[in-house]
Amino acid sequence: MSLDLTDITLTYPDGDTRLTALDRVSLKVPKGSLTAVVGPSGSGKSSLLAVAATLITPDAGTVTLDGTSTTGLSRGELTDLRRHKIGIVFQQPNLIASLTAAEQLQVMAQLDGRKPRTARNRALELLESVGLADQADRRPHQLSGGQRQRVNIARALMNGPTVLLVDEPTSALDHERGAAVIDLITRLTHQQCAATVLVTHDRTHLTAVDRIAEVHDGRLSLPAAVAT
Repeated sequence: MSLDLTDITLTYPDGDTRLTALDRVSLKVPKGSLTAVVGPSGSGKSSLLAVAATLITPDAGTVTLDGTSTTGLSRGELTDLRRHKIGIVFQQPNLIASLTAAEQLQVMAQLDGRKPRTARNRALELLESVGLADQADRRPHQLSGGQRQRVNIARALMNGPTVLLVDEPTSALDHERGAAVIDLITRLTHQQCAATVLVTHDRTHLTAVDRIAEVHDGRLSLPAAVAT
């Protein structure tokens, strides 16, 4: 088991009271599987992703990543855990305008202390895996929206994470490109043997995921696995 959320409760201040964003949520995601988390706006999807990414500490409950409990870890230890264990695909690619596609990925490895040549080779390997081998030296303004999102996905995989967290990856894409991105995430989840959580409000492209979890008013339900 690579990602294990157990009895997670998260609240936020709301005037004189507190608003419950997550209410005793439990979710286990095995390596090499993709769980889609769906629900209406404000249901708790983004909060769940933030807790799983260790960006927010819950009021109660435990987060375990690849056998490591995050309870009691310092800010520095959590940063190190994210760098080595977690890949995050943000809703907007937020690529650096002055860097090529390959350089967007290389920066991640260099922050981890890897040699430039090793980082370059890993970046080119990942760009090939997302179908962008011929776009390695292009900058963001030279890429389409779908291509930029593919760079975003490859960047999240640069340091070989065991957990991949994906936030609304199709929100800025048309139907065809959105379907292609979901297919790509599904394929890479299996190839990289990552435990993937995909947060989305769009059920259109979810026929190939391993499981769909639904969030309503901060509570999580887990129907049966999706038929392929």
